[in-house]
Amino acid sequence: MEYGTIISRTIVIYIVILLVFRFMGKREIGELSVVDFVISIMLAELAVLSIENVSVPLARQITPMLILMVIQISLAYISLKSRKLRKLIDGSPSVIIRNGKIDEKEMRKQRYNFDDLLLQLRQKDVRYMSDVEFAILEPSGDLSIIKKEEGKEQNPSAVSYLPLPLILDGRVQNDHLKEIGRNQLWLRQELRKLGYRDVKKISYCSLDRNDQLFIDLIDE
Repeated sequence: MEYGTIISRTIVIYIVILLVFRFMGKREIGELSVVDFVISIMLAELAVLSIENVSVPLARQITPMLILMVIQISLAYISLKSRKLRKLIDGSPSVIIRNGKIDEKEMRKQRYNFDDLLLQLRQKDVRYMSDVEFAILEPSGDLSIIKKEEGKEQNPSAVSYLPLPLILDGRVQNDHLKEIGRNQLWLRQELRKLGYRDVKKISYCSLDRNDQLFIDLIDE
């Protein structure tokens, strides 16, 4: 009887965990943030306890899982509206290599050593450090690589910009403007030249390789 109960509880918990992750979205299945990782560990622990502790009603043990799901979905929804909360929950990417130069200070800040850097460069099929224009350590711990463009070595004075959003969800990102050596006045002047006067109508804006603004309007 006990084996039958364990088998049935295992099947039920498996279905519940599967549904919970499906409801939390595809983001949970891919690269996990710190919060996602904590939620995953807690769900795993609750699942094990639910299967092993057959004396406690299954409904009572499933309830904490559903509460975690509601918390995660609520945080995800609120973070869509609030960049500050999104930054607090997910963290911010860190630029480890900028314009072909390694930022040792940022590496120390992130407790990230050269062995970690070289390992992740090899995993990205990067043979030579000199091929890298930008390397960004994402909040998930993954390293994103932007290689130098062809002809960059022949023209080292050519400026490359980190592909950061200058406008996000209708809000100017002043810290990103500072990263590329520009200010809000320059951005608004460039937008007016292109016929855009209301920043709040812009969903996403960034500077491409040709110093041209890429603009995407909200709900268009």
